[in-house]
Amino acid sequence: MKKVILSIGLMLCMAAGANAQETTTPNPVNPNAPKFKFESEVVDYGTIEHNGEPNREFKFTNVGKEPLIISNAVGSCGCTTPDWPKEPIKPGASSIIKVHYATDRVGAFEKTITLTSNADTPSKVIKIKGVVKPDPTPAPTSTVTATPEPKK
Repeated sequence: MKKVILSIGLMLCMAAGANAQETTTPNPVNPNAPKFKFESEVVDYGTIEHNGEPNREFKFTNVGKEPLIISNAVGSCGCTTPDWPKEPIKPGASSIIKVHYATDRVGAFEKTITLTSNADTPSKVIKIKGVVKPDPTPAPTSTVTATPEPKK
């Protein structure tokens, strides 16, 4: 009898637990939400000189129906510094995100900039890449040792 009561109690607890599970429905998508449309989501610096031109730009348009507000932009490391428009970008309007890469670092690089906004996709990642050449090495200088002339 105790086993029957214990079994019934256990089934009631499981049923109550199953009913307590909340089903979450995804937030409805705003059909009027702002939306990024970049000319290119990757900017290639190409092969540049050591300490070469560090600045590039990402051009984009808000193709949504509401103003686009970029609340933050973060580079993947301290060598990548983004500068983004702080004012809302109206629907149909274009703007730029400026990026500064520390070109004193020699070698290949690929960095990301993460944008946080009120767009239909709240987090957007754009990329920069390229190669910074080392400083050219100076030609070796030859040291000529003069031998003194013999005394007469």
